[in-house]
This record gives sequence, structure tokens and C-alpha cells, in this order.
Amino acid sequence: MEILIALIGALGVVLAAAVPVLLSMRRTRGTVEADGAVTREAVTQVVAALGARLDSRIDDVRDDIDDVREDVSRIREWQAGHDAEHLLIGRQPPRGDT
Repeated sequence: MEILIALIGALGVVLAAAVPVLLSMRRTRGTVEADGAVTREAVTQVVAALGARLDSRIDDVRDDIDDVREDVSRIREWQAGHDAEHLLIGRQPPRGDT
């Protein structure tokens, strides 16, 4: 009987010590979940901002490529006209690629 009373007393002491710990863990878990939600939101915003900057940069690169293509087209037109002038005056164009 004394053993049973000692076991019940020990169980009471353990539960008395465990309840505040369990409650604090529950509060901590809630805090961690809240912090996790804040972190997810922040990461989502940063990724969205980076995506927008990347889209803008891609548009800039596309514009640059279009400008280069236009320049190459104008140079080819000039080369064709220049080669035609050489042929009209009876001389071989300076390049051998026509």
C-alpha cells in the first residue's frame, strides 16, 4: 500500500512538472507556426519581386536583341548596295562572299 501511495505521489509530481512544459510547448508550437507563416509570406514576396525584376530584364534583353537585328539588317542592305555599286563600275566587290 505504501508503494502504491508513493507511485501516485510520484505520478502527481511528474504531471505537475509536465503540464507547464506541455503548455509552453503548445504555445511555442503556435509561435513557430506563426513565424513560419510570416516567413513564407516574406519569401513569397521576395520571389515575386525577383520574378518581376527578371521579367523586366528579359524584356530589356529582347529589346537589345531586336536592336542588334535591325542594325545587322541595315548593314546587310548597305553591303548589298555597295557591292552593286562595285559591279556597276565594273570592279569586283572587295569581299569574295557575293
